[in-house]
Amino acid sequence: MGASQHEIPNSSSFFRNVSCPYFPCHEGVDEGEFNCLFCYCPLYALGPRCGGDFTYTATGIKDCSGCTRLHRGDQGVALVRAKFSQLSELARSPEDVNDMPRGGDGRL
Repeated sequence: MGASQHEIPNSSSFFRNVSCPYFPCHEGVDEGEFNCLFCYCPLYALGPRCGGDFTYTATGIKDCSGCTRLHRGDQGVALVRAKFSQLSELARSPEDVNDMPRGGDGRL
């Protein structure tokens, strides 16, 4: 692990796991501010609406390996909070989803 310009202490909105064999799992983030709180991205299921920097593979799989948004200090917490209503829609019961208004393309 290299020297860090910014050291952020672990808290409820920040966690760094330097003992993880994959740390740091994304390039381009200062190790002192690298946030492991969202090791598995809660926004992945939003597809193109996630707000991250992703690509799709040739087989159509979402590839987030180039995304650092959730790993930069507390920016990830802010992004998840901003997208929480969209995440909540994914968890609605089927009865609630069937009663929701849809756009012209039939999507929520």
